[in-house]
Amino acid sequence: MAKAFASKGDMTEKKTSFTEIGDGLYAFTAEGDPNTGVIIGDDSVMIIEAQATPELANKVIEKVRSVTDKPITHLSLTHYHAVRVLGAAAYNAPTIIMGEKARSMVAERGAEDRESEFMRFPRLFAGYDDIAKVPPLTWPTTTFNDRMSVYLGKRRIDLMHLGRAHTAGDIVIYVPDANTMFTGDIVEYHSACYCGDGHFHDWPGTINRIRNFGLDAIAPGRGDALVGKDMVNAALDSTTDFVRSTYLPAARVALKGGTLKQAWDAVRAECDPKFADYAIYEHCLPFNVARAYDEALDIDTPRIWTAARDQDMWEQLQG
Repeated sequence: MAKAFASKGDMTEKKTSFTEIGDGLYAFTAEGDPNTGVIIGDDSVMIIEAQATPELANKVIEKVRSVTDKPITHLSLTHYHAVRVLGAAAYNAPTIIMGEKARSMVAERGAEDRESEFMRFPRLFAGYDDIAKVPPLTWPTTTFNDRMSVYLGKRRIDLMHLGRAHTAGDIVIYVPDANTMFTGDIVEYHSACYCGDGHFHDWPGTINRIRNFGLDAIAPGRGDALVGKDMVNAALDSTTDFVRSTYLPAARVALKGGTLKQAWDAVRAECDPKFADYAIYEHCLPFNVARAYDEALDIDTPRIWTAARDQDMWEQLQG
């Protein structure tokens, strides 16, 4: 039987968890589906990552209302991908924050990413009819370049761009009083990294800058919440290993003039034994190989994914 493309065959609803990872800090997780973070301040709430649809966002809001009735005033988006941002309307947050680079990527490739991801993740976009009733792209009200701070009463939240990784515009959200960080998809835990818009050479260095904080907890982009330095460091190590194990075999093939299919086979030989049981591993692999192949050939800016490009790449890999 031919393998289903990306997550077209994954229609099983995931079990959600709502884990306290620090004082007034929560991670909404869903067995490898996109995570959402919650920061409760003195007088209001910041949400980190909007989910793919308003319908999914409402599941987060239900959990938030189980622990606080404070208003949601801020929504921070770590990057531009549709599965992270298209649920924004549900929160009615007056302030939506992105890095300036991420905003430019919404303008450059947001519409193409939306259509591509609809095809890749039919389960996550099951509420497409509802999405059609809200703006087709999510735009921030506030942007920054390197760093900014938001105060929820006396609680300070630092938003930072630490380097390229999952995308060129990734930001992290750090809560100093709890020594806790929301990393978006820069860090994953027992979930494959999606590298299709990534920067393999930069990613390990960005992870090291996260490591230098000596964090007590992380809410990763996918996978379980990470509480305690041992879990934090294990996730930083495994994410770095995943990125390097994906890039190096593909790069060796590309630099010798090999085909994308040969790169795919080489990456599978390296990564399957270590990562085949990770969430969304099969989903991510073709996009990861294609991007690693391109980066090895000095294509610094990831090519824009479209539904047509997705299909063409998949056909090449299926032979």
